[in-house]
Amino acid sequence: MTWKLQAISGELEGQEVTIDRDMLVGRHQDADLLLQSAEISRRHAAFLLKEDALWVQDLKSSNGTFVNDIRIDQDKMLMDGDIVQFASIKFNVLAPAKVQDTAHQSEVETPPAVVVEPVITPTADTPVQQPVEAVATAEIKETASVERSAAEQMSEQGMPELSARDRNVQITREGMPSGVAVPKPAPIPEGVDIHTPVVPEADEVKAPVTRVQEEVETQKNAKVGLMTVVSLIILAIIAWLLFK
Repeated sequence: MTWKLQAISGELEGQEVTIDRDMLVGRHQDADLLLQSAEISRRHAAFLLKEDALWVQDLKSSNGTFVNDIRIDQDKMLMDGDIVQFASIKFNVLAPAKVQDTAHQSEVETPPAVVVEPVITPTADTPVQQPVEAVATAEIKETASVERSAAEQMSEQGMPELSARDRNVQITREGMPSGVAVPKPAPIPEGVDIHTPVVPEADEVKAPVTRVQEEVETQKNAKVGLMTVVSLIILAIIAWLLFK
């Protein structure tokens, strides 16, 4: 199982460190994770792999080892996403894919059990219940048959026979009823002569004025105006000559 550390701060910020065995952290030249900061002890801490789990151990460092901002004095097992800190240098713990899958499966809730209702087979003594939709359809059909119009019933029954008609009404040979009272007409108002036909007054129809007639009238008026102007000019000239 290979764990990884991603540097969040310090000289290795942004880099990843692989942990596949026990590793020493510190400023000593023999350290597996070498940190040159002055606040790091020569043998600051150690990473330990125990049964695919990653543990961190503080080696009595001067500035301490922290897990999620809590200083540790004993071995601490690390989980995916934990923040491990040596003095002020922080690393993000990245668990292997297999460990992440196992942790995810443990968090998945067990789906609820499906309850299967027993199927009851009807017997001869067990009453059979019809669906609500079937009963409603039967009621609708029955109501529709009852609410037929009187005209439809009469068309189905046909005309009543002569024996079923009113016995007081006598029928002639032509099949027409006799002795039936005829209603009287409405009275005629006084002063109204019903023998004199009323002729509607005809409106005078004016002949439509055509376009040609309008043009002729316009030209005629123009000529009259022109002659009047010419006459006035001639009279003005004559008066001028006389009084000169």
